[in-house]
Parts: sequence; C-alpha cells; structure tokens
Amino acid sequence: MKAIWNGKVLAESDHTVVVENNHYFPVDSLNKDFFKESALQTTCPWKGVASYYTIEVDGSENKDAAWYYPETSSAAKPIEGMVAFWKGVIIED
Repeated sequence: MKAIWNGKVLAESDHTVVVENNHYFPVDSLNKDFFKESALQTTCPWKGVASYYTIEVDGSENKDAAWYYPETSSAAKPIEGMVAFWKGVIIED
C-alpha cells in the first residue's frame, strides 16, 4: 500500500492494518521528510487520544492530514503507533 499526496509517496508498506476503512501504516514506512508534528489532539471513544502530523510537500501544506495513537486502548493495540491519513491523501495498491 502507498499513501500519496501532491505527487509524492508519504508512506509505503505491505503491512498496513485496516480499521474503520483506514489503512494504518507502520511508522518505519513513513518518508519522515514530509511530516511535522501538529499540536492537534482528538479523542476516539474506543481507540484513545490521537496525535496528528501536518504534511509538507514541495512548499504545500496539508494541515493535520495524518494521525496516530501513541497509546491505544486495549481494543486498538494492533494500530498503536501506526499512522493513517485523510484530507486528500490517496491510498492505493
């Protein structure tokens, strides 16, 4: 699987985990040059507190377009620390 935005591959892995129709990528599959920490945090009732990354590619910014759960509830352990995308990021084989 690949996560693509603005023509660049943000992440690529054969080992994503799908939860609620979102592919969660292992952190070591990210091209870290495109990611910067965001101050945003949200809470999911069954997964826990999510943190976000803003994506920057070729001078364009996609604010809070990736999220991850640094620590999950016991029900969501398979995605702990893994990264998912939205806001126009394309996920493809």
